[in-house]
Amino acid sequence: MIESRCGLLCSDCSFRETMGCKGCVNIDKPFWGDSCPVKSCCEKKGLQHCGECDNFVCSLLHTFAYDMEQSDNGVRIEQCKKWCEK
Repeated sequence: MIESRCGLLCSDCSFRETMGCKGCVNIDKPFWGDSCPVKSCCEKKGLQHCGECDNFVCSLLHTFAYDMEQSDNGVRIEQCKKWCEK
């Protein structure tokens, strides 16, 4: 099941319950801000997640995956690859 546009596993997110978040595939905007550039990009292109993009892995997703604040050391990138294999 696709949980996010960027490959983040929402079911593992500690904010999911406390913020009442249903995951970016099920909401208009994230609880943490007005918009998410990754979510916006995927939806603009009509993609379920970044792994479906012809430009996968783009610099935007790479920044999200390896940025110090939001980093998961590329786990979300690998998750997008797994979703593509299904």
